[in-house]
Amino acid sequence: MIRIVIADDHTIMREGLKRIFEGVDDIRVAGEAVDGSSTLAKVKEGGFEVLLLDLSMPGRNGIELIRQIRTEAPKLPILVLTMYEEEQYAVRAIRAGALGYLTKESAGTQLVNAIRRVASWRPYISMEVAEQLALNMIAPENEQPHTLLSNREFEVFTMLAAGRTITEIAGQLHLSVKTISTHKTRILHKMQMSTLSAIVQYAIMHNLLTPIEA
Repeated sequence: MIRIVIADDHTIMREGLKRIFEGVDDIRVAGEAVDGSSTLAKVKEGGFEVLLLDLSMPGRNGIELIRQIRTEAPKLPILVLTMYEEEQYAVRAIRAGALGYLTKESAGTQLVNAIRRVASWRPYISMEVAEQLALNMIAPENEQPHTLLSNREFEVFTMLAAGRTITEIAGQLHLSVKTISTHKTRILHKMQMSTLSAIVQYAIMHNLLTPIEA
């Protein structure tokens, strides 16, 4: 039996996932978490084999949360289930310590198999993500400008590209407006850009636009 914990701040999503697992004999939902703090509490409590983790939850950057979970429970497989397309966060998530990456759009047909794979410590990633990981390892100097951003900077980058204001971003990430403005300045510098429109154009060109949640 594979016991899993679902970490997602959307009740409808958690209930939908539980319905998927109702007809699966070898997977049982052993717990739920709604934000970074409750996820870490579940990890410390233990008693399950796979963490099904959404990257976008209140209170903590998703990639940094993966790193902390890996420190707290190095033998716990993490399967990321998120709205973000692979081009946006997959490589970062795998580098941080996730064993698999799956978008919510494809969860209905792939989720059960993905959980079974990561439960046995086999990675679940697409060929495209595997290729990007390999290329970055072989020739890191060829990485694209957005890969030079820190995890927090990349998070702010995607939100700016999606049209959010600095004030909106600060409120969602629970940071000060000054901090977000500093991140914006660093993003423009690292990517050698001078305007917000350049960020938007780059995000469109590289398929990095993030859906805005209600």
